[in-house]
Amino acid sequence: MASTYSFDVVSEFDRQELINAIDQARREITNRYDLKDSKTSIELSENTITIETDSNMTLQSVQSILQTKAAKRNLSLKIFEFGKAESASGGRVRQAVTLKEGIDKEIAKDISKFVRDNLKKAQASIQGDAVRVSAKSKDDLQAAIQLLQSADWPVALQFNNYR
Repeated sequence: MASTYSFDVVSEFDRQELINAIDQARREITNRYDLKDSKTSIELSENTITIETDSNMTLQSVQSILQTKAAKRNLSLKIFEFGKAESASGGRVRQAVTLKEGIDKEIAKDISKFVRDNLKKAQASIQGDAVRVSAKSKDDLQAAIQLLQSADWPVALQFNNYR
């Protein structure tokens, strides 16, 4: 009996690592001389981060700090979708950062087509916000993982449920 092996391609992030990265960014902002008096706040909600600070220049510095701390905690920078900077009360600047999680239908179709076109022995099927890749040998699945990692996707990809 020939068994098939599979894995799921997903786009998700470790929320606790994100919380830790935001905490580290807050600490650095309160300790840095150029940002100390800017009264900058970083607030995390369910799927957005709100940054409020006193100027556009400070906002760029805060973005850079947040991205650096996230990268050090093995979070992909593709999870951040920076919105437009808006003016807030008191001459301050506010920006909403959307957290991207899950693979939307168009990208899932592209991933599925990419696997079908490049690997003849692997099949890909869309399962909600994930793509399941299956094959008869584990070597074909390893090739599929390497192929997907080599391409540049607009979302961060992880591979789980490898069996």
